[in-house]
Amino acid sequence: MLNFDRDRFVKIQAGAAAISETARSMMKEFLEDGVERIYFMGTGGVQLLTQPAIDLAKKYSNFPVEACYPAQVVIDPPYGLDEKALVILPSLSGTTKESVALLEFLKSREVKTLSLTGHANTPLAKQADKTYTNFAEDDTSSESFYLQTMTLVLALLAETGAISNYDEIVDEFAKLPELLADAKAAYEAEAARLADEIQNEKYHIFTGAGSVWPEAHYYGMCILEEMQWIRTRPVHGADFFHGTLELLEPGVSLFLFKGEDEFRPLGDRVEAFAKRYTDKLHVLDAASVDLPGISNSIRAMISPVILATLLERLSAHLEVLRDHPLTTRRYYKRVEY
Repeated sequence: MLNFDRDRFVKIQAGAAAISETARSMMKEFLEDGVERIYFMGTGGVQLLTQPAIDLAKKYSNFPVEACYPAQVVIDPPYGLDEKALVILPSLSGTTKESVALLEFLKSREVKTLSLTGHANTPLAKQADKTYTNFAEDDTSSESFYLQTMTLVLALLAETGAISNYDEIVDEFAKLPELLADAKAAYEAEAARLADEIQNEKYHIFTGAGSVWPEAHYYGMCILEEMQWIRTRPVHGADFFHGTLELLEPGVSLFLFKGEDEFRPLGDRVEAFAKRYTDKLHVLDAASVDLPGISNSIRAMISPVILATLLERLSAHLEVLRDHPLTTRRYYKRVEY
């Protein structure tokens, strides 16, 4: 496999799944301390990775769980951002400028904080009320944050009595690191073929619905735009037929992500339409991946994790074919902004 260290990947994802060992006790403590609402406040792409967890909370409970942009919060905070609120701050580096500023702001309002970082001994890791640090880097962070944030919400649901099968779910999560590594290996040849096919494309539309929509948005914005300087147009599958459909014609590249949740028919609808009007439809389907021992209900939950795992292989081949390392930037953390 191209530029892939299996042991490193498995260790990182096992570390993400291991948050289950403390998630319930942390959530219980926060609830006993008066927390009545939770906000996920990540900066940039990492905030997108929290959306499946937020959707999970809304599906099973009326406990308020929302998302906010840190840069907006410090200007005009939402009502209820006080001592009864818990803010979860995911940050791979632990040094994200907007998130560090937000943490100081939250402390001034006595808001409770939990940071999720990829690096210890960083401002967010050291200064939040509680922290969970699981080392990761760009190529492994998506799965890591998906698993961590979903586990935290599952812990919330368990502690509030909304679900009774927390242990069974996290036991299946613990099986994922090895299975996802196998999935990468199985997808390697297809990733190489797809990278070769799209390496010279100047523009892509990305779409998906349900739990895979955040991954469609994330991959277009954070990987192809930021790391490859390729223009993309992410659009939710539910909105595809309210604007973006008019852009389809022969030669237009469309990536459709399909999950295994109840929103899959929205992707099916886009697929049926797109096949008629573009010769460059690329479908990535979580259902195509073999994950022995993982139940259907968990597969539906982790569809974005599955696709993130496959897409890393596409990225690995693209950076080589395009002679554009994924670490190359013009502006991001290079100039003042």
